[in-house]
Amino acid sequence: MAYSSLILEEQLKNEVRVDYFSKYSAGDILGKIDFAVAVPNDAAQAQLFDTEYFLWAECKRGTSHNIYHSLVQLIITIGKARTFDKFLPPPFLGAFDAEKIAFIPYEKMSHIFYQNDFNWNVTPSDHETKEFKQVLALVEEIINKEMLLFHYDKDDKELRRFIQKNFVIGANKVAKIHITKTNFISIYQRWAEDVKPTIAVNWDAAKKNNILSADFYLADILSAENQTLKDKLRVILRGTQYEMDKKQDEMGLWASKSVSFNDKQVAHTQFWNRYHRPPKEDYWDYIVERRDLLVPQDVRERKGSYFTPQKWVALSQEYLAAELGEDWQDEYYIWDCCAGTGNLLNGLSNKYNIWASTLDEADVNVMKERIANGANLLESHVFQFDFLNDDFSRLPKGLQDIINNEEKRKKLVVYINPPYAEASSYRDKSKKGLSSDSKTYEYKALIGRAINELFIQFFIRIYKELPNIILAEFSTLKIMQDPFCNRFRQHFHAKFKRGFAVPANTFDNVKGQFPIGFFIWNLNQKEIFTESTIDVYNEQSEYLQQKNIYAVAENGVINRWIHTYFDSETELAWLRFVPNSFQSNMGVFITNHPNESDIRESRIAKITAKNVIPMSIYLAVRHCIESTWLNDRDQFLYPNDGWKADKEFQADCLAFTLLHGQNRITASECVNHWIPFREYEVEAKEKFASNFMADFIAGKIQKQSEQAADTLFADDSSVGILDGTEAIIWSAEAQSVMDAGRELWKYYHAQPNANPNAAFYDIRMHFQGTKTTASGKVQMNTKSDDAHYTELIGDLRAKLRTLADKIAEKVYLYGFLK
Repeated sequence: MAYSSLILEEQLKNEVRVDYFSKYSAGDILGKIDFAVAVPNDAAQAQLFDTEYFLWAECKRGTSHNIYHSLVQLIITIGKARTFDKFLPPPFLGAFDAEKIAFIPYEKMSHIFYQNDFNWNVTPSDHETKEFKQVLALVEEIINKEMLLFHYDKDDKELRRFIQKNFVIGANKVAKIHITKTNFISIYQRWAEDVKPTIAVNWDAAKKNNILSADFYLADILSAENQTLKDKLRVILRGTQYEMDKKQDEMGLWASKSVSFNDKQVAHTQFWNRYHRPPKEDYWDYIVERRDLLVPQDVRERKGSYFTPQKWVALSQEYLAAELGEDWQDEYYIWDCCAGTGNLLNGLSNKYNIWASTLDEADVNVMKERIANGANLLESHVFQFDFLNDDFSRLPKGLQDIINNEEKRKKLVVYINPPYAEASSYRDKSKKGLSSDSKTYEYKALIGRAINELFIQFFIRIYKELPNIILAEFSTLKIMQDPFCNRFRQHFHAKFKRGFAVPANTFDNVKGQFPIGFFIWNLNQKEIFTESTIDVYNEQSEYLQQKNIYAVAENGVINRWIHTYFDSETELAWLRFVPNSFQSNMGVFITNHPNESDIRESRIAKITAKNVIPMSIYLAVRHCIESTWLNDRDQFLYPNDGWKADKEFQADCLAFTLLHGQNRITASECVNHWIPFREYEVEAKEKFASNFMADFIAGKIQKQSEQAADTLFADDSSVGILDGTEAIIWSAEAQSVMDAGRELWKYYHAQPNANPNAAFYDIRMHFQGTKTTASGKVQMNTKSDDAHYTELIGDLRAKLRTLADKIAEKVYLYGFLK
C-alpha cells in the first residue's frame, strides 16, 4: 500500500506502525530516534530485562527523500546520544518515507560509532556539515551492497515476508538475549559498567602489566555455566573465579594466578542472567579475532592492536608477489613482529615460513586460539616478543637461524602494520616520554625527533639490527615526505620498490582524512629516498591514479620562507601560521587579536605595511587548493623567486586574502585596516577609521627612504614586490572578486545601524548570526535567513573559487608545491 505524499510525519509513523508492525511494540519513543520496533515486554519484565529491539529507523514525510541521507542522519542521531550504550542495538537500522522503507544490518554500521576523535556534537539533520559528509562517505559503499529496499505499493508482500522472517519473537518472550557479531561490543560496554568493578583487580596496575578487562570479558562470553570453553585464551573463567598466566614450573606442575569477585559474584550472575552464553559457534573466531575492538584507544596506539582491513591485506600480498615473484612465499621467510591477532598474515599459504610475534601475551593466546580454529600458522612460530626492547636471543631458534645467516636474512620479509602513536606532542602531554620508554631511543642521536614516532622506532631497529632484509610495511607517508624525518632518511638507506596509498578511515578506529600506505623497501640496496611514485586506491579498492611523493628537507618548507618576511614594525594584523602540510591548513588565518596560546607557541607573525604581499601570498597559497585525504600530508615548500616579478600573481593573492573566510579581522577589537574600498564606493554613512588598504591598492602609500627600505628583506631583492607605492592592476578574475565584495559591502551599509568600520568577518557575522556549541563555544552560523545576502555571498564564493584555480597554477609554477 502507498501513502499520500502529503501525509504528516507523525501520521506516517502511525500508519506504518499499524500496517506493518502491529504485532510488535512500536509506540515508545527512544530518545531522538524517530521509530523503534521492539519485542513487547510487560512492565514487570521490563524491570528485569533489557528491551530487545528489532529496528531503529528514521522517518521522513513526502516521497522523494534520499534514503542514504536518512540513514546517515539516523547514524549521527544514534552516535550523538550514544544510544547503543544505553540500549542494546537492534539487528537492523532503517529509514522510510511515504513511498518506501529500507533496512540495513546494524553490524555493518557498528564500527562507525567507534571512530576516533569524531565530533558527534553536530545537528543530525544538517546534511551540509563535514561530519555528515564524512559519515556518508564511510557508509555509501556499505549501503550499496547491504541495503534492502521495499516500496509499499509493489513490494508489499515481500516486505511483510521480510518482517515476519527477521523480526522473530521467541516462544518465551523473556528469553535471554543472544550474543552476536552485532551486539558483543555493546554488551561489553555494559559489562564494563556492571561487572568489571566487582572483579578483584586493580585495573590501573593491571593495565601497566598488559592485563586488560577485554580478556576477562572474552572469558565470560565464550563460556557455558561459568566454564570458559576456550582454554587458550589468556584469561579463563572457572566457576567462581578467573584463572590466568597458566605456566608449567620446573617440577612439571601447572600453576596459574586466580582472580575472584569482591561481591560474591552477585553482579556477575545477575548480568549474565540476561544473555545467552556462549554465542553461536560460527561467531567464536570472529569475536576472538576482533578483540581489538575491546582494547582501549591508548593501548591500541602503543601496541599496534589495529585490525588491518582484509581488502588491504590481500592487496599488499598482491604487491609482494609482483615484487618478489609468484613463488615468494616458498622462497622467502616472513616475520610479522607486531602481529596483534595475526590478521595481516591471513591469506598466506606456507605456514612453515611464517613467524608472528606481538607485545601483548593475550594476542598470542588469541592467535593460538585461531590456529585451533584453522588459522594457517604454526603454534611454535607464534610468540610474545617486545620488538622495541627484547634481545633477539629470545627469538625462536628457527628465526634466529635466519637472522644470523647473512644469505638467509636477505630472504627475510618483515611484514608489519606497526603502531602509529606519536610522543611529545604539545597537544597531548600524556604522551611525553613515550619514545624514551624503549631501548630504540638510543638511536635518537642519529635520527633526531623522528624517534618520537613509534613506527619509526620499529624501522630504525629493523634497519640497524636486521640488515639487508625486505621491509614490507603499512604506515603514514611521513617517512617519505615529512621534513622532521629528514635525518631519518639520511640514515635509512634502502631502495623503495613499490607501494600504494589508501584512505586512512578505511581502517578500524581511524577517523582522519589522510593516506595510509603500504611500502616495500629492499634494505640490501642502499639509497637515500628522494622521490618516487605510488598507486592510489579509493575506499572501494578501485584504482584511482598514481601519486608522486617527494622528500622535503627541514629548511625547504614554506614556513622557512615566510620567516624571511617577518617585520617588527607596527602591525596591521597578525598572520597565524601552522606546520607545513595540508592537514594543518584550517589553522592558517589573519586576525587582529591572536590568542595567548598562539603567542606562547610562536605561531603568529606581524603583518605590517612592508610585508602585506608575502603574508597574503602565504594565506592564498595555503587555501587555494582543497585539502583531500590524498594530499593531506603533502608539504608546502620554500618557493623559487619567480613570484617576485609576477605582480598579477601578487595582486591575485591579495584579493583572495581580503575576501576569503580565513580573513578574521574584526572592527570590534581594534582599528580595521583591511577595508579595500572607499566610503563612497560602498555608500557608507560615516568615514572609515582607516583607509590603509584602499590606499595600498591605489598606490598611495608613501614611498619609504632607501635606508628604511633596506631594513627589511636585507638579503632579498624586493624588486617587483608590490609595496603600495604603485596602483594595483587587477586581473579579470581578481576584479570579479573585488566587484562581488563591493556589492556585499554596499548591501551591508544599507542595513540600519551598520558599523562604518565593519570588516568582512563582521559583515558575515551580521547576516549569519551565531550559535553556541555543546562545549560553550560561540560560532558563526553557516547559513543566513537573508535571501539577498545568501545570493551575494554565494556569488562571491563562486568568484573566489575561480580565482583560487588561477592562483593554484602559479603555486606549482613557483614551487610552493610539487
